[in-house]
Amino acid sequence: MGASRWIPTKLPSKLLKIRENLGLSQDEMLERLGYGSKDGLFRSSISAYERGKREPPLEVLLGYARLANVSVETLIDNQLDLL
Repeated sequence: MGASRWIPTKLPSKLLKIRENLGLSQDEMLERLGYGSKDGLFRSSISAYERGKREPPLEVLLGYARLANVSVETLIDNQLDLL
């Protein structure tokens, strides 16, 4: 058996905070990220990321980071907080 995988436990709350700070609904967040159902992402995907039920793909994390003007490291490092 392999070692357990490290989990960025603060990621869900950071993603939620970014969306709320931008004043966007989950559907609007998808649009701002440039994704939609054709890409296999739905409002329920954003909800699952924000509740910690699923981890977003790297491209989605990069999109969040760019929209929030923060590094991806800030999103995934549990010791770093959003400003």
